[in-house]
Amino acid sequence: MPGINQPKTFTTAAGLTFKKAGGGGGPGGEKIEYRVGVQAPARVVWAVIADLEAWSQWNPLYPKAVGPLSIGKPLTLTLQLPDEAPETIRPVVTDWTPDSLLHWKLTLAAGFVRTVRYLEIDELAEESCIFSNGEILGGLMGRYVARRMGRKMYRGFEAMGEALKVRAEAKWRAESRSPTSSS
Repeated sequence: MPGINQPKTFTTAAGLTFKKAGGGGGPGGEKIEYRVGVQAPARVVWAVIADLEAWSQWNPLYPKAVGPLSIGKPLTLTLQLPDEAPETIRPVVTDWTPDSLLHWKLTLAAGFVRTVRYLEIDELAEESCIFSNGEILGGLMGRYVARRMGRKMYRGFEAMGEALKVRAEAKWRAESRSPTSSS
């Protein structure tokens, strides 16, 4: 039985995991995450993420994305969770680092739900990486929203992760097969 300061973990089918976030000085709340290995360099994965206007071509979770990748600036995203109506959200970019990460925050329900959404790339080798795609839900109603919507959120993160993997690997194959000018 977890103590007061120990993380709580709730696991259901297919790897859906809720973890009590925080404890290390970071944001507190419920964490939902999907991770996938990608056979492409981190820079190629980043190129797919950073091209927000092209998200409509591959991203089932955010079929429309507009805005600058600039700290403190808002994005306008269409969120399409499985079995839910599309919803326009306007998160604010809190951090981004080329070839590494994109984070944004969103406040919902008059501040009762606060989220931190992250897209992170961990380089394993020159031509492979892990893409982590998740959200930390906090605020007075964060745990409730995580319990109510967690499975749909996980399925959406999974769909986005798998689609990004396909797109980045295809982009990398096309780049690595293109003729070079070196002799």
